[in-house]
Parts: sequence; C-alpha cells; structure tokens
Amino acid sequence: MKVSLSGVLRAAAGGAEDIEIEATTIRELMDRLLDRYPAMQEHVDDGGIAVSIDGQIYRDTLGQPIPEGAEVFLLPRLAGG
Repeated sequence: MKVSLSGVLRAAAGGAEDIEIEATTIRELMDRLLDRYPAMQEHVDDGGIAVSIDGQIYRDTLGQPIPEGAEVFLLPRLAGG
C-alpha cells in the first residue's frame, strides 16, 4: 500500500513523501516502518504519530485493521495546551 508522510515523519524517512509498504494492521505498519526507518522511533516513543485510514484518524489502536486499497497517512500529532 502507499503510505503518505508529512512533517517530521517525512524527514525521518529521508525526505520521502510516499512510501510503499505492506501491512494489515497499524501495529504491523509501525513495526515495518521502524525496521526501514529507525529515525522514526523517537516519534513513536513519545506517541507522536497518528494514523489516518481512509480519512479516519486512529490513535493508540495498534490492532486496527488496514483494509486493502486504503488511503493511509501518517501524521505528526499536534501538542497543545
């Protein structure tokens, strides 16, 4: 599937805007991303990544299935106060 990256996540992936990766759940996606792009670890460790699947944003739901052909975006979480 194509996964689109933005912000600091794009930088952690060496500037790639889109990457091809195979995964059936958010957990599998994150594991494969970290294998390929270890620089993303700091963003995962601090809870700094949200996953958008077909326009629905998921946080802290690693078991969430990713349907075949889904539009997937990785977004840096916004902190506010």
